[in-house]
Amino acid sequence: MLISEFAKAAELPIDTVRFYIAKGLLKPERSLKGGSNPYQIFKPDDVTAARMIRLQQTLGYSLGEILALNGEYRAGEHSPERTVEVLESQIARLEERRAALDAALSFLRGKVDWIKAGKPDSAPRLDDYQC
Repeated sequence: MLISEFAKAAELPIDTVRFYIAKGLLKPERSLKGGSNPYQIFKPDDVTAARMIRLQQTLGYSLGEILALNGEYRAGEHSPERTVEVLESQIARLEERRAALDAALSFLRGKVDWIKAGKPDSAPRLDDYQC
């Protein structure tokens, strides 16, 4: 598929796809068609790769970390043990984020309850929550 089709399939803006290509995160094949600007041809597996990049960014991975992980995968260095290690790392990052979000939600809910109760006593303090 061409870049516009790929961007739609991956649910990404074309500029983001081009950015990923420029950073080496995606490596589409090049076609001889297109004259001095060869077409970039994407495979269905590239859609999965693009979605993984987005997930990894959401988890807080830097582009350098993502590039290194993708490099390992492309080089065939992804043993089951390494895959489990990476997945467990991603799970840990999500759990940390969930804990921070849960604390932030508790603080905000406490603040809403305090306001609805007419602001008795002192307001909930952000310092009392592990956000």
